[in-house]
Amino acid sequence: MPTAPTLFVSAATGHLGGLVIDALLETLPASAIVAGVRDPAKEAAVAIRNKGVEVRVADYARPETLASALAGVDRLLLISGSEIGQRTAQHRNVIASAKDAGVGQIAYTSILHADTSPLFLAEEHRDTESALKASGIPFVLLRNGWYTEVYTWRIAPALRHGVFLGASGAGRISSAARADYARAAAVVLASGDHTGRTYELAGDASYTLAEFVAAVAEASGKPLPYRNMDPDAYRTALLGVGVPELFATILSDTDAGVAKGALFDDGGDLARLIGQPTTPFRATLAEFF
Repeated sequence: MPTAPTLFVSAATGHLGGLVIDALLETLPASAIVAGVRDPAKEAAVAIRNKGVEVRVADYARPETLASALAGVDRLLLISGSEIGQRTAQHRNVIASAKDAGVGQIAYTSILHADTSPLFLAEEHRDTESALKASGIPFVLLRNGWYTEVYTWRIAPALRHGVFLGASGAGRISSAARADYARAAAVVLASGDHTGRTYELAGDASYTLAEFVAAVAEASGKPLPYRNMDPDAYRTALLGVGVPELFATILSDTDAGVAKGALFDDGGDLARLIGQPTTPFRATLAEFF
């Protein structure tokens, strides 16, 4: 009987990584999965280990941890790092180590339409995609659109202040629940027949930020207007309430990109991969409330 391939999920204690582990465990034995973490003592890492999954230290910024972590791995899910500005070097560390370890395939969580996206966030993703192409390792690009949860964290402060600020105009956002993207990554990682594919992953339906805010007001039972601003004015407003400079830049730049269509896609790749409709944003809102 053939041995099941060893599937490695990096950044496994993050929100997305943990959901990918759970999705894989629905159809695969824990022995086929390896979780890469920075801190094995972290509560989330212990929880993964308690599910029977092997946990290995794999820190993108410490190449010395990656060689042993990737030993014997057939397919790697490289979840993009969270340290914006450092991801170019960190991702290249992982790719180089994967090549040295003989990893057979890398699936990378990029950003929607990375090759043409105007978003500041897309720059490091483009570099990683280029590094993958140059590596010679078979790869799959999972170009993730927005998680609906990216907006739900903004609900509480908006309700406190009685207004939801933004700069996305009439741009439409094709978001889906984080769990949908996790399930897609698990499908690609487990089946292994996606080499060379680029998936533009997004929700089935789209909405404007104003429509999202209207749904928040309805769900909360509280009036909540959406105030659309010029991106520079929005950035200034964020800085004025103590948002760190880099984060304020990313938020304002992203909204400006939304206005240009950067987070819209109606190709249906995500629903096809997971074999079911994507989660409507109102369903995610219902969980929040």
